[in-house]
Amino acid sequence: MKIGILQTGHSPEDLFGSFGDYDAMFRDMLDGNGFEFQTWAVVDGILPEGPEAADAWLITGSKHGAYEGHAWIPPLEDLIRAIHARKQPLAGICFGHQIIAQALGGKVEKYEGGWAVGPVTYQVDGKDLTLNAWHQDQVVKLPEEARVLGGNDFCRNGILAYGDHIISWQPHPEFPNAFVGGLIEKRGRGVVPDDLLDRAAAELDAPVDNQEIATFLAEFYRKERT
Repeated sequence: MKIGILQTGHSPEDLFGSFGDYDAMFRDMLDGNGFEFQTWAVVDGILPEGPEAADAWLITGSKHGAYEGHAWIPPLEDLIRAIHARKQPLAGICFGHQIIAQALGGKVEKYEGGWAVGPVTYQVDGKDLTLNAWHQDQVVKLPEEARVLGGNDFCRNGILAYGDHIISWQPHPEFPNAFVGGLIEKRGRGVVPDDLLDRAAAELDAPVDNQEIATFLAEFYRKERT
Protein backbone atom coordinates (compact mmCIF):
# COMPACT_ATOMS: atom_id res chain seq x y z
CA MET A 1 0.00 0.00 0.00
CA LYS A 2 1.29 3.44 -0.95
CA ILE A 3 0.59 6.19 1.58
CA GLY A 4 0.80 9.74 0.35
CA ILE A 5 1.97 12.16 3.03
CA LEU A 6 0.63 15.67 2.51
CA GLN A 7 3.14 17.77 4.41
CA THR A 8 1.63 21.06 5.55
CA GLY A 9 4.47 22.30 7.72
CA HIS A 10 8.15 21.81 8.54
CA SER A 11 9.93 20.84 11.73
CA PRO A 12 11.92 23.72 13.28
CA GLU A 13 15.44 23.85 11.82
CA ASP A 14 16.99 23.54 15.28
CA LEU A 15 15.24 20.17 15.77
CA PHE A 16 15.57 18.85 12.24
CA GLY A 17 18.89 17.12 12.77
CA SER A 18 17.67 15.12 15.77
CA PHE A 19 14.11 14.32 14.72
CA GLY A 20 13.79 14.93 10.98
CA ASP A 21 10.95 16.69 9.22
CA TYR A 22 7.29 15.99 9.94
CA ASP A 23 6.93 13.42 7.18
CA ALA A 24 9.91 11.48 8.56
CA MET A 25 8.22 11.25 11.96
CA PHE A 26 5.22 9.54 10.38
CA ARG A 27 7.42 7.20 8.36
CA ASP A 28 9.17 6.22 11.58
CA MET A 29 5.85 5.87 13.39
CA LEU A 30 4.47 3.48 10.76
CA ASP A 31 7.72 1.65 10.03
CA GLY A 32 7.53 -2.12 9.89
CA ASN A 33 4.07 -2.36 8.36
CA GLY A 34 5.15 -2.82 4.76
CA PHE A 35 3.88 0.57 3.59
CA GLU A 36 5.42 2.59 0.77
CA PHE A 37 5.50 6.33 1.28
CA GLN A 38 5.64 9.41 -0.93
CA THR A 39 5.66 12.95 0.39
CA TRP A 40 4.18 16.01 -1.27
CA ALA A 41 5.32 19.26 0.37
CA VAL A 42 1.93 20.95 0.14
CA VAL A 43 3.15 23.82 2.32
CA ASP A 44 5.65 24.60 -0.45
CA GLY A 45 2.98 24.47 -3.15
CA ILE A 46 3.68 20.87 -4.25
CA LEU A 47 0.51 18.78 -4.54
CA PRO A 48 -0.27 15.46 -6.23
CA GLU A 49 -2.18 15.50 -9.49
CA GLY A 50 -5.12 13.82 -7.81
CA PRO A 51 -6.26 11.29 -5.21
CA GLU A 52 -5.26 8.36 -7.42
CA ALA A 53 -1.56 9.21 -6.84
CA ALA A 54 -1.62 7.09 -3.65
CA ASP A 55 -3.72 4.32 -2.12
CA ALA A 56 -4.18 6.14 1.19
CA TRP A 57 -3.35 9.55 2.60
CA LEU A 58 -2.06 11.35 5.69
CA ILE A 59 -2.06 15.10 6.40
CA THR A 60 0.56 16.38 8.85
CA GLY A 61 0.55 19.16 11.39
CA SER A 62 1.57 22.74 10.62
CA LYS A 63 2.30 26.06 12.30
CA HIS A 64 -0.31 27.59 9.98
CA GLY A 65 -4.04 28.00 10.59
CA ALA A 66 -6.54 26.22 8.36
CA TYR A 67 -8.43 29.51 8.00
CA GLU A 68 -5.37 31.49 6.82
CA GLY A 69 -5.19 32.75 3.24
CA HIS A 70 -2.32 30.64 1.92
CA ALA A 71 -2.49 29.76 -1.78
CA TRP A 72 -1.97 26.04 -1.09
CA ILE A 73 -4.98 25.67 1.23
CA PRO A 74 -7.87 25.76 -1.32
CA PRO A 75 -6.30 23.09 -3.58
CA LEU A 76 -5.60 20.97 -0.49
CA GLU A 77 -9.26 21.24 0.47
CA ASP A 78 -10.24 20.22 -3.08
CA LEU A 79 -7.97 17.19 -2.77
CA ILE A 80 -9.50 16.24 0.59
CA ARG A 81 -12.97 16.33 -0.94
CA ALA A 82 -11.78 14.22 -3.88
CA ILE A 83 -10.21 11.66 -1.52
CA HIS A 84 -13.44 11.59 0.48
CA ALA A 85 -15.53 11.09 -2.67
CA ARG A 86 -13.39 8.06 -3.58
CA LYS A 87 -13.62 6.79 0.01
CA GLN A 88 -9.86 6.36 0.20
CA PRO A 89 -8.33 6.02 3.68
CA LEU A 90 -7.29 9.42 5.01
CA ALA A 91 -5.82 10.38 8.39
CA GLY A 92 -5.21 13.90 9.66
CA ILE A 93 -3.12 15.10 12.59
CA CYS A 94 -3.52 18.52 14.28
CA PHE A 95 -3.64 20.88 11.26
CA GLY A 96 -4.63 17.81 9.23
CA HIS A 97 -7.51 17.19 11.65
CA GLN A 98 -8.61 20.80 11.28
CA ILE A 99 -8.29 21.15 7.50
CA ILE A 100 -10.29 17.96 6.91
CA ALA A 101 -13.10 19.33 9.05
CA GLN A 102 -12.97 22.71 7.31
CA ALA A 103 -12.92 21.14 3.83
CA LEU A 104 -15.99 19.05 4.66
CA GLY A 105 -18.07 21.91 6.03
CA GLY A 106 -16.89 22.44 9.59
CA LYS A 107 -15.32 25.49 11.20
CA VAL A 108 -11.89 26.03 12.75
CA GLU A 109 -10.86 29.00 14.86
CA LYS A 110 -8.44 30.10 17.57
CA TYR A 111 -9.88 28.69 20.76
CA GLU A 112 -10.65 31.38 23.30
CA GLY A 113 -9.62 28.97 26.06
CA GLY A 114 -5.99 29.15 24.94
CA TRP A 115 -3.35 26.51 24.25
CA ALA A 116 -2.90 22.81 24.89
CA VAL A 117 0.78 21.87 25.13
CA GLY A 118 2.55 18.68 26.18
CA PRO A 119 1.03 15.41 27.42
CA VAL A 120 -2.78 15.62 27.43
CA THR A 121 -5.27 12.89 28.28
CA TYR A 122 -8.21 12.20 25.96
CA GLN A 123 -11.20 9.96 26.58
CA VAL A 124 -11.65 7.59 23.62
CA ASP A 125 -14.39 4.94 23.76
CA GLY A 126 -14.34 5.00 27.55
CA LYS A 127 -10.56 4.67 27.69
CA ASP A 128 -7.94 7.26 28.64
CA LEU A 129 -5.15 7.90 26.13
CA THR A 130 -2.32 10.36 26.74
CA LEU A 131 -0.78 12.06 23.70
CA ASN A 132 1.27 15.18 23.14
CA ALA A 133 -0.64 18.26 22.08
CA TRP A 134 0.54 21.53 20.57
CA HIS A 135 -2.32 23.74 19.43
CA GLN A 136 -4.52 26.73 20.02
CA ASP A 137 -6.80 26.26 17.00
CA GLN A 138 -9.69 23.84 17.33
CA VAL A 139 -12.57 22.43 15.32
CA VAL A 140 -15.47 24.38 16.82
CA LYS A 141 -18.22 23.34 14.39
CA LEU A 142 -18.50 19.79 13.12
CA PRO A 143 -19.19 18.82 9.51
CA GLU A 144 -22.50 16.99 9.14
CA GLU A 145 -20.76 13.67 8.48
CA ALA A 146 -18.34 13.87 11.42
CA ARG A 147 -18.57 11.54 14.42
CA VAL A 148 -16.79 12.43 17.65
CA LEU A 149 -14.73 9.48 18.83
CA GLY A 150 -12.93 11.21 21.67
CA GLY A 151 -11.83 14.40 23.36
CA ASN A 152 -11.74 16.08 26.75
CA ASP A 153 -13.19 19.12 28.49
CA PHE A 154 -10.67 21.43 26.80
CA CYS A 155 -10.99 19.93 23.32
CA ARG A 156 -14.32 18.16 22.88
CA ASN A 157 -13.80 17.46 19.18
CA GLY A 158 -10.38 15.89 19.69
CA ILE A 159 -10.80 12.75 17.58
CA LEU A 160 -13.17 12.65 14.61
CA ALA A 161 -14.23 10.06 12.04
CA TYR A 162 -16.10 10.24 8.75
CA GLY A 163 -17.56 6.98 7.48
CA ASP A 164 -15.02 4.18 7.81
CA HIS A 165 -12.36 5.86 5.70
CA ILE A 166 -11.38 9.12 7.44
CA ILE A 167 -9.96 9.48 10.94
CA SER A 168 -8.34 12.54 12.50
CA TRP A 169 -6.68 13.49 15.79
CA GLN A 170 -6.09 16.93 17.26
CA PRO A 171 -3.06 15.72 19.29
CA HIS A 172 0.25 14.46 17.88
CA PRO A 173 0.86 10.69 18.19
CA GLU A 174 4.02 11.15 16.10
CA PHE A 175 5.65 13.55 18.61
CA PRO A 176 7.95 11.95 21.21
CA ASN A 177 8.26 13.84 24.47
CA ALA A 178 11.79 14.98 23.61
CA PHE A 179 10.54 16.70 20.46
CA VAL A 180 7.90 18.56 22.45
CA GLY A 181 10.63 19.65 24.83
CA GLY A 182 12.48 21.08 21.85
CA LEU A 183 9.34 22.83 20.61
CA ILE A 184 8.89 24.42 24.01
CA GLU A 185 12.31 26.03 23.80
CA LYS A 186 12.63 26.67 20.04
CA ARG A 187 9.08 27.59 18.99
CA GLY A 188 7.03 28.13 22.13
CA ARG A 189 8.74 30.95 24.00
CA GLY A 190 7.12 34.28 23.18
CA VAL A 191 4.13 32.55 21.55
CA VAL A 192 2.67 30.30 24.25
CA PRO A 193 2.38 31.66 27.82
CA ASP A 194 5.50 30.78 29.82
CA ASP A 195 3.57 29.29 32.73
CA LEU A 196 1.88 26.83 30.38
CA LEU A 197 5.20 25.92 28.76
CA ASP A 198 6.85 25.44 32.15
CA ARG A 199 4.02 23.19 33.32
CA ALA A 200 4.20 21.14 30.11
CA ALA A 201 8.00 20.81 30.42
CA ALA A 202 7.60 19.48 33.94
CA GLU A 203 5.22 16.76 32.66
CA LEU A 204 7.43 15.45 29.84
CA ASP A 205 8.43 12.40 31.85
CA ALA A 206 4.85 11.15 31.57
CA PRO A 207 4.42 8.11 29.29
CA VAL A 208 2.44 8.70 26.09
CA ASP A 209 0.37 6.25 24.04
CA ASN A 210 2.01 6.91 20.68
CA GLN A 211 2.57 3.22 19.93
CA GLU A 212 -1.08 2.39 20.50
CA ILE A 213 -2.11 5.01 17.96
CA ALA A 214 0.56 3.82 15.52
CA THR A 215 -0.89 0.30 15.69
CA PHE A 216 -4.42 1.65 15.31
CA LEU A 217 -3.45 3.75 12.31
CA ALA A 218 -1.70 0.86 10.55
CA GLU A 219 -4.79 -1.30 11.05
CA PHE A 220 -7.01 1.54 9.83
CA TYR A 221 -5.07 1.77 6.58
CA ARG A 222 -5.08 -2.00 6.01
CA LYS A 223 -8.76 -2.52 6.86
CA GLU A 224 -10.86 -4.06 4.10
CA ARG A 225 -13.55 -1.72 2.80
CA THR A 226 -16.41 -2.31 0.42
